[in-house]
Amino acid sequence: MAEDGLRIDVWLWRARFFKSRALAAARASEGRIRLRRDREEGRVDKPSRLVRPGDELTFALASRIIAVRVLALGVRRGPAAEAQALYEHLGECDPEPALTTGPADTDKTRPRRRAGRAPPI
Repeated sequence: MAEDGLRIDVWLWRARFFKSRALAAARASEGRIRLRRDREEGRVDKPSRLVRPGDELTFALASRIIAVRVLALGVRRGPAAEAQALYEHLGECDPEPALTTGPADTDKTRPRRRAGRAPPI
């Protein structure tokens, strides 16, 4: 294995962004990951693309956009603390704001079914 780079699907799996390497490879094959290296940005079109320390990755995960900088390649898929040492968060943006969950006030918004019926004769 080359010391200067690691396959992007393996790195995403080791960094615990995906539960399986197959899911990481599928996301890379779909072209839904952007790789920025030395001020050049491009889409990742195959899972065998190499990532190196210093690269920046941007991808969508669970309705969030995640941007990370690769700090290390890692040796294995270890515990969460070890995985978090592989990257640095650059930012996370929410494409659509979360709905506020407040108490439902259904009495004022529309009449209940029974209130809308005519009284029995």
